[in-house]
Amino acid sequence: MFTDKAKIYIKAGNGGNGAIAFHREKYVAAGGPDGGDGGKGGNIIFRVDPGLSTLMDFKYKRKYCAQNGGDGAGKRCNGKNGEDTVILVPQGTVVRDAESNRILADLSELDKDVILLKGGNGGWGNAHFATPTRQTPNFAKNGQKGNEREVVLELKLLADVGLVGFPNVGKSTLLSRTTKADPKIANYHFTTLVPNLGVVELAEHMGFVLADIPGIIEGASEGVGLGHDFLRHIERTRLLIHVVDVSSIEGRNPIEDFHTINEELSKYSLDLESRPQIVAANKTDIIQDVQAYENFKAEIKSLGYPLYEISAATGNGVWDLMKFAYSELSKLPPIQVFEPEMEIDEGFEIDTTQKGFEITKDGDVYVVSGTWIEAVGGSINFSDEESLQYFQRALKNRGVIDALVEEGISEGETVRIGDLEFDFVW
Repeated sequence: MFTDKAKIYIKAGNGGNGAIAFHREKYVAAGGPDGGDGGKGGNIIFRVDPGLSTLMDFKYKRKYCAQNGGDGAGKRCNGKNGEDTVILVPQGTVVRDAESNRILADLSELDKDVILLKGGNGGWGNAHFATPTRQTPNFAKNGQKGNEREVVLELKLLADVGLVGFPNVGKSTLLSRTTKADPKIANYHFTTLVPNLGVVELAEHMGFVLADIPGIIEGASEGVGLGHDFLRHIERTRLLIHVVDVSSIEGRNPIEDFHTINEELSKYSLDLESRPQIVAANKTDIIQDVQAYENFKAEIKSLGYPLYEISAATGNGVWDLMKFAYSELSKLPPIQVFEPEMEIDEGFEIDTTQKGFEITKDGDVYVVSGTWIEAVGGSINFSDEESLQYFQRALKNRGVIDALVEEGISEGETVRIGDLEFDFVW
């Protein structure tokens, strides 16, 4: 089963909470605070596995979560960091943000890990909050939440040369003739339903990767048949060999076939329209309409495409075509690697003004939201006066109180931070 697109949910681990603890020892009447820090949450890491060739595993498992960090403990014992979750994908996998469809990462390089989501930092234990005037802080910080998002994985094959053309024109036969690939070959349409890769070896240190892209049909650029699934794999190829059946055995017009395929390529991507092409006139050993073939050669010559007459079945002209393709590749830039279209961390921070919070209204309630403010609010011990004082100072120092006043809040109105609600006092 070949699968080249999948949608999954990923979540980094939450940071562990800091501990509220005090030193207890015989003959020590009032030990100081010794609560340890929480551990860092695990990251979500993507890694290329050269042994994988499809995204089939993601059809059965769609949720990947890294381990949370451990909570701190007494005696300044810090929590254990959460383990990273490593997601293995085939080489050539492009990761997109599911909501915006923008590229986050292109996993085309071996031995290069990509951290797609970072785990939350652990919270501070109460030992951090001790001061000369606050010697027994009865509060600590909660750990940060790990980021989460849905992503779409797309496999775009890494091949130097792509074979394109209508179904049943001889692409699979050409691939099997020139490489050790063993595609299924038969005399009926849509024999090839998955892309096949092979290495063309011309001499020592002379070769290239050749991909048999399944037959493209009219309307493929609009998703007809498996159009988008097939066209996706041509995007990285540096050179196209356009295989055309010139035998006229099926009554097809090779000129019309040639232009139809090129039109579908240009509709799918303007880059493909300008991709270098070599035209391979296949099945020249069984031509039925000589005049139609002569018209085809004249048309290709007028358009300026190099033309090679071959028979994939007998091997005639095949290696001359492969040698020419290799010489053309030496003039072309390397295989395309897609640049990220958005930062990996983009979209997680609610605040865009670097304040660390944002104020909105939910009816009569003033809602203060943001990564920093929610972390602070979640760590407050409302039964402890020192903890409340710390919370009030934090709100004032970070400008939350002033911002609420600017929004028009009055004393006694309700403020919500995360799951906490309290009356505003000015």
